[in-house]
Amino acid sequence: MPSLTIDFFHDVVCCWCFNISSRMRGLAEGFDLDIRHRTFVLQASRAEMAARWGAPEDARETILGHWDACRQVGDRPELVDIDAMRAAPFDYPHGMIAALGCKAAERIGGQAAHWDMFDCLQRAHLGEARNIADPETVLAVARDLGFEATVFGDAFDDPHTARVVEADRQLARALQVHSIPTLIVRETGARLVNGPREDLAAQLRAALRLVA
Repeated sequence: MPSLTIDFFHDVVCCWCFNISSRMRGLAEGFDLDIRHRTFVLQASRAEMAARWGAPEDARETILGHWDACRQVGDRPELVDIDAMRAAPFDYPHGMIAALGCKAAERIGGQAAHWDMFDCLQRAHLGEARNIADPETVLAVARDLGFEATVFGDAFDDPHTARVVEADRQLARALQVHSIPTLIVRETGARLVNGPREDLAAQLRAALRLVA
């Protein structure tokens, strides 16, 4: 069976990305997929959060409405804890710090490490209501994943890591990626339509027929 390379643009704060990540993990077991993880930070700072969503309390309620929609069509709705995030003692987080954590993991352990870090940070965010805009949260998740603290901390703080996050943002602009999750089949240029696992599988089979 031919292989497919898929650029997966995502943000740790994105509940829709949570749904699609688990589905793509399952599909990668049955298809020969090379998933290339691309950070796509929706808002990179508290100022950008305010510009996009307004007051912190308004941001929280609007975004948690999106969580509810995602949970209704998710495969594991019990993993998304809306009540816990509503009660969290911090403003709803932006995604830049988590993106740096994902890219630090990638620099140390490649694409598989990026994916593991992404999924663990999403669980911390969506299921445990932890503040992923706090570097200490990201470093704690990295330690739990088995990264050596000093090695990970050095990669996290290295300015080059911020540059590769920006490089993904530039790639997104070049490919006209405007929303997430976005999954682009590199061999055909097709964009997978977010949906149930069986729909994604059908789209992958169609892409494979084009490259066979």
